[in-house]
Amino acid sequence: MVKEQQTLLTGERFLKLESVIERHKDTKGALTQILNESQKIFGCIPMVVQKRISEALGIPLAEIYGVISFYSHFSIEPKGKNIVSICMGTACYVKNAQKILEEVRKETNTEDSKTSPDGKFTVEATRCIGACGLAPIMTINNDVYGHLSADQVAEIVAQY
Repeated sequence: MVKEQQTLLTGERFLKLESVIERHKDTKGALTQILNESQKIFGCIPMVVQKRISEALGIPLAEIYGVISFYSHFSIEPKGKNIVSICMGTACYVKNAQKILEEVRKETNTEDSKTSPDGKFTVEATRCIGACGLAPIMTINNDVYGHLSADQVAEIVAQY
């Protein structure tokens, strides 16, 4: 893990991070902008990147982690190429969204983690996404699948 972290802070990506920090460090509200750009550079915001931002901005690491964990679009782990979200809001849940989630995890090989070993899928159970009339609902990237049943999952996932 230490070697992985050292690799993150070397080379081209490290130079990009330093450039982002330098460009925004004196701007009001810089942290969110730096975190956004850091995630684009690294695919996530791992601890080693958080520590570098903390040092550069003089912001406690706990505060940086607090911002990352508050906003759902930030991630401390790399996400897969395809983001699969299964709504677990009340309308979806009562229409068997849990079975759909279990089937998606099986089909994407994410039963033991959020991201598949091949990096193709990240599976997330989400809160209500506001499409209750389509319950149960799943999104893959920007594609929406409503009125689902567990037996439809394999065919849908195969498209990605």
